[in-house]
Amino acid sequence: MNRHLTNAFRVLPAAAVLAAGAALAPAAHASPHAPAHARPAGAVQLAAGPYERGPAPTEASVTAEKGPFAVEKIDVPAGSGAGFNKGAIYAPTDLSQGTFGALAVSPGFVSPQALIDWYGPRLATQGFVVMTLETNSLLDVPAARGDQLLAALDYLTGKSSVKNRIDASRLAVMGHSMGGGGTLEAVRKRTSLKAAVPLAPWDTNYDWKSVRTPTMIMGADNDFIAPADSMAHSYYEGLTGVPEKAYLELENAGHMTFNSPNTTIAKYAISWMKRFVDDDARYERFLCPAPRPGGAIAAYEGTCPTG
Repeated sequence: MNRHLTNAFRVLPAAAVLAAGAALAPAAHASPHAPAHARPAGAVQLAAGPYERGPAPTEASVTAEKGPFAVEKIDVPAGSGAGFNKGAIYAPTDLSQGTFGALAVSPGFVSPQALIDWYGPRLATQGFVVMTLETNSLLDVPAARGDQLLAALDYLTGKSSVKNRIDASRLAVMGHSMGGGGTLEAVRKRTSLKAAVPLAPWDTNYDWKSVRTPTMIMGADNDFIAPADSMAHSYYEGLTGVPEKAYLELENAGHMTFNSPNTTIAKYAISWMKRFVDDDARYERFLCPAPRPGGAIAAYEGTCPTG
């Protein structure tokens, strides 16, 4: 058994204990953020690119708790679609700018949907249709979570009540811990996906050379469940076939940091999704030149997309 697999199995029991505790604990409160960057009433947005949605981004808009789009939440009961359990959809209600890209988000090992549900409104108000998942089993391995992410995307585009709001050619995946591993498994299986953001990913698989989707992997410097050096960063280095990639390591953060609203996580996840799902070069300024370590960022590497 190689060093990576040994480390993976060594930390798994701790992952189960801490994730279970996090599921029972109240959600942490984030520090106040700047108000959303609102679009003037009645204004018509003339996009330079066909998939640009919303006003030009600013530091305030990408770090705000809410973006410019009003959204509705739609519960997805168990049995609504094949291949996944249940979940919640967050969808923009303003269709005046056209259809939106869509993404599915998976929680981690023994973690309920509630722990990753904050990504729903955070991303949807920026102009995406987002589905957060309750996995089939709390014990599902990364490969199973990857299949469920793909099944959720198929449901969104084929059967959901918001399918007419979605551009089925612009889809993405995201997930935490084993859901992050599932994110990598999903893009390995479906190379047509436009973007992926694995968060503190955990997987015993280290072979990602067949992935073709632009991928931003996030890790945490104090993560001993999915150690950044042996997992998140190793996975990043293994993405040898992607057109673009980035690695962001959070400063003074642990494995469960990703389960609570966080400005840095949101800023870069939004920017990555906007850049590659919406092909929106206006968000490139947040990715290139590469952010320098400091403050909330312990390390950052990337191919620095240039459009």
